[in-house]
Amino acid sequence: MNGVIHLCLALVAFSAFSHGHHDVDHHHDHHDGIQAASKIHRNIAQFATELYKILAPKSDNENIIISPCSISILLSLLLLGTKSTTHAEILKGLSFNLTSIQEEEIHQGFHELLHLLTHSDNEFKLDTGQGLFLKDDIQPLQTFLDKIKEFYEAEIQATKFQEPKEAAKQINDYIEKKTHGKIVELVKDLDPETVFILINYMYFKGKWKIPFDPQFTEEADFFVDQNTTVKVQMMQRMGWFYYYIDEQLSCTVVQMEYNGTATSFFVLPDPGKEKELDEALSVNTLNKWAHNLQRHTARVSIPKFDISATYSLKEPLFQLGVTDIFTDHADLSGITEQPLKLSEVTHKAVLTADESGTEAAGATAAEAIPMSVPPDFQYNRPFLMLIFDTKANATLFVAKIKNPTQH
Repeated sequence: MNGVIHLCLALVAFSAFSHGHHDVDHHHDHHDGIQAASKIHRNIAQFATELYKILAPKSDNENIIISPCSISILLSLLLLGTKSTTHAEILKGLSFNLTSIQEEEIHQGFHELLHLLTHSDNEFKLDTGQGLFLKDDIQPLQTFLDKIKEFYEAEIQATKFQEPKEAAKQINDYIEKKTHGKIVELVKDLDPETVFILINYMYFKGKWKIPFDPQFTEEADFFVDQNTTVKVQMMQRMGWFYYYIDEQLSCTVVQMEYNGTATSFFVLPDPGKEKELDEALSVNTLNKWAHNLQRHTARVSIPKFDISATYSLKEPLFQLGVTDIFTDHADLSGITEQPLKLSEVTHKAVLTADESGTEAAGATAAEAIPMSVPPDFQYNRPFLMLIFDTKANATLFVAKIKNPTQH
């Protein structure tokens, strides 16, 4: 019998809204010299949009939250242990072509990306890492262990998978600690035949560069669909924003910057245009939005939300052409001489937008704006939210907020 592998991805993102006055500092060119990470950012963005377009039609009225960056990191780590067709399918699924980039450059790119993504201060925290839980009697190849430490700094722990409950507790305790208590019970019902589990976690917490004032937050209607309306706490701010009205795709894009190197796009499709926007999402679309943002005054209303989602990525990866690794034909001989195949890829993410930290400062942000009435952008129906790290030029999270009250 083939050994079983289970991949897990755990993601947490927070948007913390705080008081305080900050100058607007907007820039689009974030290349810090010629970096290895810059060679892979387009691949991550392309993977992000392709995976989102697979998940979106199946979501019905469920919220979507994924970290393409995190999933890409985990799959690229698997490249170090796969060969033949299994290897080629993962490369293609991640949209890499070895005629335009060498494999060493891919791993070097992710290695640098991991360093660029690690931030920790009072205003902005981003932490990501990898863990390998290995059955205690399995002997992995030393070359594999050396490479995943060298490029991905993976932590390796011996695990008794023959005792599934004990193994699940070990893994879940690890993830709960790494995500500061936000993701619990990532794995359950483990197969006793499991030989190793690979985990990637990502934890993000940021404060807006220009905050919302909680005294203007008020209850409002959010229109989930034609038949469903829910009550939400709607945050509001009038001031200067970078935004773009995309008439071709019938949507409005508002950029909201965090302190530090993170930024986000809030994308509101016109009524009835949600499906068309989902289908049009692409790297070129993201680039068009980034290049067309202009600074103007506006009134922006965004609901508070606290959403999470758990996915089996097996079927979406099938649709991206990554199939061999799940079959008895899987070639994971770069990991161990024992026959292995992948059983499951589990992905869980949490995204929170709230007003935590507001008591830390007493001042309220004030901006001088023209007397003319600015446009009013109300995110009171399903919208997209994309979070990027501008220094690493990486797509951290892609979310669709279908129902802000749905946890």
